[in-house]
Order: sequence, then structure tokens, then C-alpha cells
Amino acid sequence: MASEFNILLVSAFSIGFLHTLIGPDHYLPFIAMSKARNWSLVKTCVVTLLCGLGHVLSSVVLGFAGIALGVAAFKLEAVEAFRGEIAVWFLLIFGFTYFICGLRRAIKNKPHTHIHAHGNGNLHGHLHMHKHEHSHVHEMHEVNNHVSLTPWILFTIFVFGPCEPLIPLLMYPAAKGHIGEVVLVSAVFGLTTIFTMIALVLAFLYGLSWLPINRWQRFNHALAGLVIFLCGGAIKFLGL
Repeated sequence: MASEFNILLVSAFSIGFLHTLIGPDHYLPFIAMSKARNWSLVKTCVVTLLCGLGHVLSSVVLGFAGIALGVAAFKLEAVEAFRGEIAVWFLLIFGFTYFICGLRRAIKNKPHTHIHAHGNGNLHGHLHMHKHEHSHVHEMHEVNNHVSLTPWILFTIFVFGPCEPLIPLLMYPAAKGHIGEVVLVSAVFGLTTIFTMIALVLAFLYGLSWLPINRWQRFNHALAGLVIFLCGGAIKFLGL
């Protein structure tokens, strides 16, 4: 029994890592929103951590409920599939809406040239953006007076998003032993998933910091929405 439990622990770590790595929805939305909304690394990590906790704990609670009530694993898989369908549509709708709003914002903030005439007859022009001069003021106003809904929307999406392999591959096999084994297997899977999410987000953000992407800064929100929409599409149509 000890060797079987050790295999389950190794499986929990491996599945948690691979499940996160091959699921771009586990990290790309946080990278995109961090860049678009200029989140600090601390805020990015906190949002990722909370969403990861919601993602894992929702499946853990469902799994424990199923074990306690003696519900067959395949019935819980149907519930998880339904939750996943809701989550993917939330992801698609949120991504598309954010993309359209970001595109509209980028078009309104398109750089244009102002021509100035001097008394001596000389003319000169300079690039100008209407929103640029006041962007920092508006950002501070938003921070001080409004709580952004974006992290909460992501959190809601991830709470609905199931950890598909957790219940049938790990929790139910572990339930053949002591309840403590179920807890430990779930904890290994959950911690691996969450820390892999954070590590991937930080790694990608570090890589992006070396790329010359400042020229596309006004499209950050549109690109963030597009990335999230494509993540939803990859899950819906490619089964990632």
C-alpha cells in the first residue's frame, strides 16, 4: 500500500505540472492582463495565486463531496464537464468583450500630427495622443477610487474551471486508503498546479521584458482580450 501511495504522490506532482503546462489558460490570461493593466509582479502573483486556489479547491470540494456521498466517479466527471463548459464560455465572452473595448480604445488613441505655425512663417509638427497626457492621472484615480473587476472576473472563471484529472485519477484512487491520503494527494496536486502557474507567468513576463514591444503599447488591451479569447477557443475546439 505504501508503494501504491508513493506512486499516487508522484502522479499528483507529474499530472499537476503537465496539466498546467499544456493548458495555456492557466497562465496566458494573467500574462496578458498583467501587461495590459500594468500590474506589479506582486499583484500579478497574488491574482494568479487566488485564481489557482479557486481553480483547485472547487474540484477538491466536489471530489470530497463525491467520496463522502459515495457518488460514482463518472457522475462527478459529468459535473466537471458541465462546469468546464460554463468556464470556457465565460473565457470566450470576456476575451472577446475585452478585445473589442481595447481595440476601440486603441483607435481613439491613435497618434496624429499637430502642425504649428510660427510668426516667421516656419511650420513644425509633432505627434500627439489625446489620452497620453492624462493616462497616469486616470490610472491613479482608478487605483484610489475604484476596485478593478478584472481580477474578480478571472477568479470567477477559474472557480468554474475544473481540474479534470484530479478527481478520477487521484482523489478516488487515494480514497481506497485513509482519508489523510486523499488530502495529501490533493495538496500535492494543488500546490504543484498553483506554483507552476506562477512560475510560468513570471518566466513569460521576464521574457517579454526583453522584447521591443513599447510601440504596440496602445494595443495592449486589445491584445490581452485576443489572447484570452484564443485561450478559450483552444479549450473549446482543440480540447486543451
